Amino acid sequence: MSNSSRWRKWGRRGIELLVILTLFFALRAWQQRDIVTGPAPELAGTLLDGQPVSLAELHGNPVLVYFWATWCSVCALEENSIDALAGRYHVITVAMQSGSDAEVISYLEENGLSFPVLNDPRGVFANNWGVRAVPASFVIDANGQIRFTEVGYTTGIGLRGRLWLAGE
Repeated sequence: MSNSSRWRKWGRRGIELLVILTLFFALRAWQQRDIVTGPAPELAGTLLDGQPVSLAELHGNPVLVYFWATWCSVCALEENSIDALAGRYHVITVAMQSGSDAEVISYLEENGLSFPVLNDPRGVFANNWGVRAVPASFVIDANGQIRFTEVGYTTGIGLRGRLWLAGE
């Protein structure tokens, strides 16, 4: 193979990579187009275990607000990480358009999950936060400001690092 053939081959691969990255970032921008920034919107209600929860009551601590759905296969990949984080950090999860309380509780039991859940069967909370795709993660700092936002898969280590940074 001649040098010019190699350069053409690598040039094609470079262009293909550029197209893939452009599509990836365009998709991410589209998914996050309505996501709120700045001060975190109000989030309060009764968890599926009957406990009241309010984001305002957690002021002074970093908090992970995690929107997910029982029908979301990407969410299923993250659920164990979210469950582990809920054991160490303040976490509020919102089950978006996932059915009745009983259906979401059944899903949690079947999958051995114990993280706190606000059910959002009509997508009211999701709408207030600008969530159009799940999973969506918001890391709120101690002052109630949204510090990090992610739509799509995020590793447990990545979320843990963002929570740590939000606590600084």
